[in-house]
Amino acid sequence: MAKVKQRAYAKINLTLEVVGQSEGYHLLDSFVASVDLFDVVTVKKRKDKQCTVRMRGLGSEEISTEKNNAWKAAKMFCEKYDVNGVDVTIEKNIPMGAGLGGSSADTAGTLNALAKLYKIMDEEGLDEIADALGSDSRYMRRGGFARMQGRGNRCYYLGEGEPLHFLMVCPLESVSTKRCFEAFDGVEKNPSQGYTAKAIDAYTKGDKEALGKSLYNDLYVPAQTLCSAIGQAYERLKALSPLGVTMTGSGSCVLALFENEEFCRYAKSRYQGDEPCFVVKTV
Repeated sequence: MAKVKQRAYAKINLTLEVVGQSEGYHLLDSFVASVDLFDVVTVKKRKDKQCTVRMRGLGSEEISTEKNNAWKAAKMFCEKYDVNGVDVTIEKNIPMGAGLGGSSADTAGTLNALAKLYKIMDEEGLDEIADALGSDSRYMRRGGFARMQGRGNRCYYLGEGEPLHFLMVCPLESVSTKRCFEAFDGVEKNPSQGYTAKAIDAYTKGDKEALGKSLYNDLYVPAQTLCSAIGQAYERLKALSPLGVTMTGSGSCVLALFENEEFCRYAKSRYQGDEPCFVVKTV
C-alpha cells in the first residue's frame, strides 16, 4: 500500500465551560461531538525522508508549511517510527477559525492515515504526538461523543446514541482563540451552572428538548464582542425556533439543534443571513 485517504471530521462543542486555570492554561469542561463535515487527508509514501504538505480550498493554500500542524504531525511520525517520508494532501471543507477544530482534525487525520499506511498500532505513541500538537488532537483521532476536560486532553467517551441534527452558520470573520480567552478573563463571571453535566444527562436519556436547553458556551459573550456577526447569527437562528442555540469553540461558528434533518433544512431555507450554512448531523 503506497497511499491512504482518510476523512478528518469537524467537532462541535455542545457545551463549553471554563472551570479554572492551571500553569497559564484555561481548564475546560465540555461536551463535544463529531459531525459529518470533514476534510479529506491523503498521505502517499516517498522514497526519501522528506515530508511535504499541500492544502487545497478555503484559502488554506496560504498556510505556511512551518505553521501547518499536519506537516508537523507527519514529520514527528516519520521520525518516531523511523519510516520514509510522505506527501500529505488536505482538501479543506471545514471552515477555518470557526471553532470546529479544523487544524486538530487535520493533525488527527494525518496521524490516522499514516498509521494505516505504515501499519503502526502504537495508540499511546500516536496520542503522544497528537498531544504535542493540540490539546484536542487526541480526541479528534477517535471522535464521537465525549466529555472533554482539563486543557482538552482528558476525554471520556460516551456511547453512541441517536444522531443529532444541527444547522450551522459560519460567519466569514474568524475569531482569535487567544484574544477570545483574554476577553473572557476581563468579563464578570457567573457561577458554573453545570451545563455540561446536564447536557450529557439529557443526551444519554435521549431527551433532545432538555439537551437543547443545556447548550451553552462561556466564551460566547467575549467572542461576540470581538465579532458582531456571531451575535447576529445567534439571534437569527434563535428566531427559527430550534431546540437550542450555542456557539462552538471560541467561535465564530454558531449552531442550532433541531428535532431532525427535515426541520434543519426547512430552517436553512428561512435563514436570513448571507453567511455559509451547513446542515450537519453527529457521527
